[in-house]
Amino acid sequence: MGETVTKAKLKVEGSTKDIEVEFNPTEYNLSSSIQYSEKNIPGLDGPIGQYIAGNSTTLNVTLLFNTYKPPTPSKPAESGSDVTVYTKKIAALTLIDGELHRVPKVTFAWGSINFTGIITDVKESYTMFLADGKPVRAKVDVTFKSVYNISTDKRISPLESPDRTKVKTVMQGDSLWSIAAQEYEDPEQWRIIARENGILDPLKLYPGQTLKLPPL
Repeated sequence: MGETVTKAKLKVEGSTKDIEVEFNPTEYNLSSSIQYSEKNIPGLDGPIGQYIAGNSTTLNVTLLFNTYKPPTPSKPAESGSDVTVYTKKIAALTLIDGELHRVPKVTFAWGSINFTGIITDVKESYTMFLADGKPVRAKVDVTFKSVYNISTDKRISPLESPDRTKVKTVMQGDSLWSIAAQEYEDPEQWRIIARENGILDPLKLYPGQTLKLPPL
């Protein structure tokens, strides 16, 4: 006996019935990125990188549908049902759900992948037709984007420092900007250090000076 084939599924938010694909995809693509900037800081040899925010993760997958039935000795004419019955189910997932008042979240589940997001793009290509023009074979390119949930997916901000005040001894060449960049990954936070230490002129630092670095 051969191995049981597990079909990929689309699990739609608010629906008790999954959409099972007819043919498992031959590949899928995941892409992730972040917003990142560089700032030049006086006193440093090069710019520092600063994390701005994360972007959505994108999943691209192609689904195939085929309703074509070839001729047989008993039925010599080609036949097949309208394949758009299946492709329309995918395209409908880009529409606003009346009960949710938004597009539904959809989970693409297959093997080790369990990707939840919204479908942002559906491209339908029809590649085979019967003599009467009825489409019987199609491929559907689907793009998912992950959805960030602020209540359950809170990320640790790179600007957060430990919940305790640190002490820093000023070295030759240090500035409030460079210290803020090293401690908080954001030179704009130099004002917090100045305020904490009662510094009125940020240019007047001297080697050996002790600074308190408060948590953000």
